[in-house]
Amino acid sequence: MKKEILVSVDRGETRVAVLEGKGATVRGKGKNDTKRKKPAPGGDWKVAELYVERRGRRSIVGNIYKGKVDNVLPGMEAAFVDIGLERNGFLHVDEIVMPDGKAVPKRGRGKGRRIDELIKPGQEIVVQVVKDPLKTKGARLSMQLSIAGRYLVYMPQGGGIGVSKRLADKERQRLRKLIDGVDIGGGGVIVRTAAQGAKKEDFKREMQYLHRLDEVVAERAKKSAAGEMIFQEADLSIRVVRDVLVEEFEGAVIDDPKQHERVTKFLQRTAPELADSVELYEDKQPLLEKWNVEEAFQSVLSRRVDLPSGGYLMIDYAEALTVIDINTGSFTGRGKGRLEDTITKVNVEAAEEVVRQLRMRDIGGIIVIDFIDMARARNRDQVLKTLRNALDQDRTKTYVVEVSPLGLVEMTRQNVTDGVREILTKRCPTCDGEGVVASEETVAIEIVRKLSDVVAEKSDPEAFLVRVNPRVAGELLSPDSGLSELEAETGKRFHFKGGDALPLDTFALEETGTREQIEQQALPFRVGEEVLVTIEEPHMYNVDDAIARVDSYIVSVTGAGPHVGERMLVRIEGVGRSSATATLLDVNGSGGGDAPSEKLESGDSDGRAGGRGGSGGRSRSRAKAGSKKD
Repeated sequence: MKKEILVSVDRGETRVAVLEGKGATVRGKGKNDTKRKKPAPGGDWKVAELYVERRGRRSIVGNIYKGKVDNVLPGMEAAFVDIGLERNGFLHVDEIVMPDGKAVPKRGRGKGRRIDELIKPGQEIVVQVVKDPLKTKGARLSMQLSIAGRYLVYMPQGGGIGVSKRLADKERQRLRKLIDGVDIGGGGVIVRTAAQGAKKEDFKREMQYLHRLDEVVAERAKKSAAGEMIFQEADLSIRVVRDVLVEEFEGAVIDDPKQHERVTKFLQRTAPELADSVELYEDKQPLLEKWNVEEAFQSVLSRRVDLPSGGYLMIDYAEALTVIDINTGSFTGRGKGRLEDTITKVNVEAAEEVVRQLRMRDIGGIIVIDFIDMARARNRDQVLKTLRNALDQDRTKTYVVEVSPLGLVEMTRQNVTDGVREILTKRCPTCDGEGVVASEETVAIEIVRKLSDVVAEKSDPEAFLVRVNPRVAGELLSPDSGLSELEAETGKRFHFKGGDALPLDTFALEETGTREQIEQQALPFRVGEEVLVTIEEPHMYNVDDAIARVDSYIVSVTGAGPHVGERMLVRIEGVGRSSATATLLDVNGSGGGDAPSEKLESGDSDGRAGGRGGSGGRSRSRAKAGSKKD
């Protein structure tokens, strides 16, 4: 699978997309001359991974700090370490390294040494971030430092040699022989997947580079104070290019000259043969738009993901896990195919798309996939095999469990940093992340209860003016809300005002007084007033009449049926708490004739000329409407 990297840099953020496709290379005339053909947008290329990094919100994974132990909790076998961030980092006992550089034997089932025997509060230690602060949790820390290069990861306090399991067995054996012949000094080494095809000289050169970095880190650790950063991991574009530098790497396209220069220099130092594959994008059309990546960034914010067949996925996020549900949607099969075949086709498509969404959204933690039930075991095996094969392209560590008795596929995916969705969005302040809010009817019933309490506390006033959302006001004035019964029992009168911008649960007592005083403030119009309104829709029961609205206040206009979509001058004939009646005015200001009008244009900012503008006050309504007094 060929890979292409797109890097877009602007003033506020850096966005990176990893594309996968068939790609192509073109051989030159020379023996070792290989000229890479730049893949064109579209075709078989698909967005596989998305990353966003914003100023002031860079990932801190890989950063090394000098920290100070703030608290040790033997019951949790962990310590909290102050590294100069808003929240203390979390250090588990298994991540502790002794002063002599030896790792502590893992506790297992109560074995090994207790954490309060290894470190003490106030002790200064050097730690590395292995997981970003997520939600309410602080960063995950380790004293086992690691410094990443292109081919190798060097662990100064570690021991032994490991080779990536993603490589073929034959290649793993070859690389292990090569690294065995290299002097790695003290510490341990992991050979990365990107080392495929590497030579012994590549390992020697990189070990020298990693040793120099380790010396710099050790020297800074001696001079730094607690809470200071000692070493900062590379920025987003360099990290992605470094981690995707495998045989399938086709190239990178970067739209920023400075970032292009940085990436090119990085490749010249680590992979000179690939330096020419980095292209500076200079077209006027934005880079990500040209490759249709902008659509992918928008798609990761949606719950629904459509499949080519007509089926779709629904992705729901919870605190402890992510649930993905597969549905057939509009796909009903082809010809005389059986239901089982239809279901299997949708599930196979969904298995590939699920992995793509996991990678694009960088979803981590526990993931439960609810495939459509299949009767045959071979079909279930086919879907599970498709899922596992797609996960082979995922660089993040995953673990898949067999299909459960309930027909669910359970898996875990390493969660190291925030995904694109978490960076681009925030929790809704209205629903607090629940996705639902109380309905207008629910809020109206609750307000009636509150009004009962208000009357009990203030028995003197005859009428009350209350600020609520117009939709809630409409519900309160309906026969079933209980407001009419409250008014009949107490002898009080309630009026409402407020604009559509108010939250649904708004409730505020504005004024109290006599009925005349409150009506003067609450009702938007007076009988005989002439106002300019927008005729919005035909009347439900009389086709000759039509309806205009002022916020949620309804104006029924006699004879306005032919003028829907126009702004008309009308005279108010009757006024109630929730609606008014009016008649059209002719040019001379008398009723019954053809009234002057204005056709609504598509860009009209306010067709509701008589709107209350959120205040509901009568005088403000007339001023805004351009009314004419008798």
